[in-house]
Amino acid sequence: MNIGVFASGRGSNFQAILDAIQRGTLPARVTLLLSNKGDAGALEIAREHAIPTVHLSQKQFPDEAQFAAAMMNALKQHDVQFIALAGYLKKIPSSVVREYRNRILNVHPALLPAFGGAGMYGHFVHEAVLASGAKISGVTVHLVDEEYDRGPIVLQQTVPVMEEDTPETLAARVLTIEHEVFPLALKAFAENRITIRERTAWIH
Repeated sequence: MNIGVFASGRGSNFQAILDAIQRGTLPARVTLLLSNKGDAGALEIAREHAIPTVHLSQKQFPDEAQFAAAMMNALKQHDVQFIALAGYLKKIPSSVVREYRNRILNVHPALLPAFGGAGMYGHFVHEAVLASGAKISGVTVHLVDEEYDRGPIVLQQTVPVMEEDTPETLAARVLTIEHEVFPLALKAFAENRITIRERTAWIH
């Protein structure tokens, strides 16, 4: 399975995917790293592994249609069969979602459907979890549709929320789990062990 990884930041989930491939536990290869930020750390990781990179931002184009066309062109050029959003902070154009329906996977640092939606990313998620008084948080891996954080859930794993937690300490605990479950979910797709019916997905 050829994976195109989208990332906006330092790329720790991207590195976890590469590590799983190198260990032989994820039967796939990354053929493209796409980032909306020209200085993203993920780009450097890709270059170190000789993985093609593309810096693509909506700001480079007069409208979404041309942005989406450029994104589709990059995906086709690098024979991307599946998209992994590894800390990608922008919404995927609807035309790309339609083309890759049920082939775009995102990892979210909370237990959806709680603490999801527009603006709920990074430290904002962990701040909201702590403010709510929740005793558990965790990670959700889900398929991507046209709405933020609303696609079918593929995999979830919990972590405890400690009384002394700050957004930073909770984020670190959640991130460790992200690095474990995201490659597992991708592995299930690579091995065709996913069934999707009506907004529900399960691994078999």
